[in-house]
Amino acid sequence: MAKFSLYDKLIAVRDAEYKAFQAKLVPNVSPDTIIGVRTPDLRRIAKEVFESPDREAFLSDLPHGYYEENLIHFFVLAMIRDVGQCLQAVETFLPYVDCWPVSDQSTPKCFKKHHKTVLPFIKKWIASEHVYTARFGIRMLMNEFLDDEFSEEYLALVAAKQGDDYYLKMMIAWYFATALAKQYEATVPYFESRRLDEWVHKKAIQKAVESYRVTDEHKEYLKSLR
Repeated sequence: MAKFSLYDKLIAVRDAEYKAFQAKLVPNVSPDTIIGVRTPDLRRIAKEVFESPDREAFLSDLPHGYYEENLIHFFVLAMIRDVGQCLQAVETFLPYVDCWPVSDQSTPKCFKKHHKTVLPFIKKWIASEHVYTARFGIRMLMNEFLDDEFSEEYLALVAAKQGDDYYLKMMIAWYFATALAKQYEATVPYFESRRLDEWVHKKAIQKAVESYRVTDEHKEYLKSLR
């Protein structure tokens, strides 16, 4: 898909009010690079890109010039069925991810069936000094490894992650709030012994208290640990 063709598709469905809304959500991204395209349209266009003979040309055309191109890029990667190809494509793209929506909106479907293959990559991403690579890694660990294949070592892995960036700390808090909902007994000691950064500690409790997945009894106890 030629670059100008994709741009034309985005321009055809742009929404000025939505652009203003998006610009407020991602203050670290220049408004000049935001076209203003809603997610359903982005997903539709991403499917067209995925099915296009020019897909590889688009994926290799980095860095992209527009925020929406980055979103489409990750939506396309999420549709790749071969886990090896998908991981390679994700590895290539992650250094170019520059904001939380691009990091957060896409989950490769093939990851769910290939946890043993994906886990070493997740650990490597979490260790990255690049904020949005680490954020993506923590989110994948949260999405894929807080249920049947949970291990307490994953809590320690995320708790050990250091960094002052707001979006990184928010992801760590999100991870622990979700862990409180899904693996409460293993997770609550991190709060009882205050092993997390103080801001992360309070934010995770706030998120857990707001969650419908945490029992009222657990919520009351967590409030006492603020």
